[in-house]
Amino acid sequence: MALDELKSAIPDFAKDLKLNLGSVIGNSELPQQQLWGTVLACAIASRSPKVLSELEPEARAALSDEAYTAAKSAAAIMAMNNVFYRTRHLLSDPEYGNLRAGLRMNVIGKPGVEKVDFELWSLAVSAINGCGQCLDSHEQVLRKAGVDRETIQEAVKIASVIQAVGVTLESEAVLAGL
Repeated sequence: MALDELKSAIPDFAKDLKLNLGSVIGNSELPQQQLWGTVLACAIASRSPKVLSELEPEARAALSDEAYTAAKSAAAIMAMNNVFYRTRHLLSDPEYGNLRAGLRMNVIGKPGVEKVDFELWSLAVSAINGCGQCLDSHEQVLRKAGVDRETIQEAVKIASVIQAVGVTLESEAVLAGL
């Protein structure tokens, strides 16, 4: 199991991450598609080759072709949107918010899976990428669709743990090469 391989790669000083990784994935109450779509989108967003290579096969096996593609699409579109909307929000001139974005985002309207799943994955990626405006937007869509706060928090926990594992493993790889 790739998850076990990934957990075994986590150094002892980050034991909490090892425990949390097993918990947020192994004990998740999210339906399989939501869980593994979140895992895949977050593994991509983490930018960690080790995390992605270990988690992708399990995500691939758990997801339909459509869900697999949609999770990758969520990571891709949010990589763009999180930079754009975070920057617009951070600029002190509020007039940028009145300008037309002019960026194609068709996948958000037609993701190929249930809109709630895609929104959850987009929210999780936005948590990793630190875009407050995107987090608010996706959270509001999810809440209006009847998704409870616990489900949203679970996706954010998955995002936070996957990101932390990626940072830890990549920094250890760099330090080992010094």
